[in-house]
Amino acid sequence: MMPEPSEHDQGPEHGGAPHFLPHWMQERWTALKVAVAGLALAVGFFGEEFFELPHAIALGFYLLAYLAGGYDVAREALPAMFRGKLDIDLLMIAAAAGAALLGEWAEGAFLLFLFALGHAGEQYALDRARNAVGVLGKLMPRTAFAKRGARLEEVPVEELAVDDVVVVKPGERVPVDGVITAGESSIDQSAITGESVPVECKAGDEVFAGTINQDNALDVRMTRLARDNTLARVMKLVAEAQEQKSPTQRFTETFARRFVPAVLIGTLLVIVLLPLLFGWTWSASFYRGMLLLVAASPCALAIGTPAAVLAGIAQAARRGVLIKGGVHLENLGHLDTVALDKTGTLTTGQFAVTQVIGFDGTAEDEVLRIAAAVEEQSSHPLAAAIVKTAKERNITFPTATEIENLAGKGMKARVEGADVLVGAMRAFAADPAAKKGGSLAETIARLEGEGQTTVIIRFAGKFIGVIALADEPRVLVKEVMQRLRAQGIDRLIMLTGDNASVAHRIAEQVGITEVRAELLPGDKLTLIRELQHGHGVIAMIGDGVNDAPALAAASVGVAMGAGGTAVALETADVVLMGDDLGKLPFAIGLSRASARIIRQNLVIALGVIGMLLIASGFGVIPLSVAVVLHEGSTLVVVLNALRLLAWHEKMG
Repeated sequence: MMPEPSEHDQGPEHGGAPHFLPHWMQERWTALKVAVAGLALAVGFFGEEFFELPHAIALGFYLLAYLAGGYDVAREALPAMFRGKLDIDLLMIAAAAGAALLGEWAEGAFLLFLFALGHAGEQYALDRARNAVGVLGKLMPRTAFAKRGARLEEVPVEELAVDDVVVVKPGERVPVDGVITAGESSIDQSAITGESVPVECKAGDEVFAGTINQDNALDVRMTRLARDNTLARVMKLVAEAQEQKSPTQRFTETFARRFVPAVLIGTLLVIVLLPLLFGWTWSASFYRGMLLLVAASPCALAIGTPAAVLAGIAQAARRGVLIKGGVHLENLGHLDTVALDKTGTLTTGQFAVTQVIGFDGTAEDEVLRIAAAVEEQSSHPLAAAIVKTAKERNITFPTATEIENLAGKGMKARVEGADVLVGAMRAFAADPAAKKGGSLAETIARLEGEGQTTVIIRFAGKFIGVIALADEPRVLVKEVMQRLRAQGIDRLIMLTGDNASVAHRIAEQVGITEVRAELLPGDKLTLIRELQHGHGVIAMIGDGVNDAPALAAASVGVAMGAGGTAVALETADVVLMGDDLGKLPFAIGLSRASARIIRQNLVIALGVIGMLLIASGFGVIPLSVAVVLHEGSTLVVVLNALRLLAWHEKMG
């Protein structure tokens, strides 16, 4: 079953609420505090200014505003201070306390009200980024209809065991990860893969919990427990990824930790030195110190980067790209070299018939008819591709008899009373017609020189044709390579264990100019390390299994996820959940957009701090204006980061 949200994950509403309060107040605790602080400030200020409210009563309202607005800030900052940790909240507490000492109760209450309001807005915005993926948990059915003999029983999904069979009706969400045992239907897998086009599924196909069965009832045999299903693992990994900090985030946190003590020391020096050196009154220097305290507080600097990282990771996950941490989000944007495995990454990993050549006037369909009659009895991938092509062409083929398997060569059989031999060239070594220099040998040499695998058919003692097969490129993979080049990635390198002729044929078809062929897994690892020395940030794209060493060594390891296979989720830095290479340019573009927003937030934060320091230093703005600009800049950087939740490739 999907994990229930913890109290910590439920946002700011419950944080720090006294337990003796009614439940409805605990749920709205943050909003109530901000509302009380704002209302008390308004009554105290306007009552005293315009309605002759006695100062003592107004002071009572200001104290209430202090208590409501500063409750959360003090609750976090004061214990941290006693532990030796000086943070940004402490600066706000010090400034508000200083305003009170100066008798500026209204300005101090205004500062705490705006700070509390800003904190509530920041928390709400960050929770939106965190929950952008967490909402997937609501897609998980809590019960399933399990087959119990001849009847169906509705049971909680956590009570199901591996190999239990559940029935999924049309329009319902699939409750478990499993394999279809009966039925055919269209499955909307967008919750897992980000792919909006439904997938046609039949017996033997894998389905995932949380996806939607659209057309017909399905029997699904459970293959993973509820707590281990793909959706649960994705949510867990995204939550962990959002906790990992990017290099920029670590820098800003380090800067803030060192900056806060410096601000406190600087404020103290201003308060002490202005009266001693320039004859200022203590009250004037204290007020100037409070101005500088607010002006230098780096709230926007501290929140701008993590907000962008959270939003970027969340948006990627919603589109079927799992980025496992802020460092990987940043690295994706700095790529200039991408290395790609061939089989299963650039290609489908499945053989397909590319050519059928008939000899001496034999029709293509006749060649396929005889070949399929024999190959139907074989489980070899080449045989399966030939039979599939014959069926797609609606060719009816007879049943072969007297089947004999020739290990590593082919198959012998009888079809329609005649002997048939289907296989590789070495199966015909004793046949004079297959000798080097003949037309058959020349045809085979040409096809294999183009990187294709050949199957020869001899029927009734006569060669009737050749079938050529190849592992074909994925649909639209050439377009993906063009999009990567358009993003400024100059080097696209194929790494494969296949022979050079096959590798170059695929590379030419998809638009890759650099090929490294006939590699062992260890060779791929060596090449990745060599490329990193010469080209810096490099991504390795593979299937997450035999490419694991290279994936681990690359700056960014990207796995083709096959809908969330366990090995891909565990080994790579980035997982393309739908096995869709087309999501790679999206991920790179999103990373670069995240980097732009992080830079914008740094400029906004540092710019406002610099402006406020100058203005406060010369005393040209009051404390209330400094507070408004300070909190305003914090909200601006958070809202700027949240733009990533709506980012798509066309935005650039």
